[in-house]
Amino acid sequence: MAPAPIPTQLHADPALRVVVDSASLPWYPSPLAGVERRPLERDGGEVARATSVVRYASGSHFSPHGHDGGEEFLVLEGVFSDEYGDYGPGTYVRNPVGSAHAPYSAAGCTILVKLRQMDPADQMRVVIDTGRASFVPGLVPGLSVLPLHGFGLEHVALVRWEPGTRFPLHAHPGGEEIFVLEGVFEDEQGAYPAGTWLRNPAGSRHAPFSGSGCLIWVKTGHLDPGMAPTAG
Repeated sequence: MAPAPIPTQLHADPALRVVVDSASLPWYPSPLAGVERRPLERDGGEVARATSVVRYASGSHFSPHGHDGGEEFLVLEGVFSDEYGDYGPGTYVRNPVGSAHAPYSAAGCTILVKLRQMDPADQMRVVIDTGRASFVPGLVPGLSVLPLHGFGLEHVALVRWEPGTRFPLHAHPGGEEIFVLEGVFEDEQGAYPAGTWLRNPAGSRHAPFSGSGCLIWVKTGHLDPGMAPTAG
């Protein structure tokens, strides 16, 4: 039996709150052997505005291709590679609109990747080994932050929460997106273990905390209320 096709419409409206346990999702094959993905949000076919967890088997590769809408990824496990270098666990990379590469993984890897979601004016390529970078104190005790990128209203960072850390109630005028990397992130609406992806829309409010501690990847300011899903 042929595998089910990847959904072409999934959580595509940025005005809606979404919570997804990525570990519970099926793996969908890609057009290249050995490369599979778990879609978190998607608007389009094989060329799509998408956020996914992507797994490369050892020795797998992707054909050379361009990124008309840019590419942003964080290496979760293993080593991801292309003709520009090798990117180990915790490496954050942004390839801007118009960039191209031929990715592969000799030993296998898993990445969190966002496609076709960049401002064309943001032409900075970013490569950060977060395992070697320094966190700075956050706005409340127990919180530390590693800024990764900022452009306009968009800000991306890793945030570490020590056990028992609480942040006061606050709003996100431009929305917030979170992927839990370690531990359990929490707010008044639930508890979110490692592997959970959350999208809190523009204007949402919450009072987050972590009883046991956690590490999250977080992006804010990019979910403008006037933003419409775009296929392509």
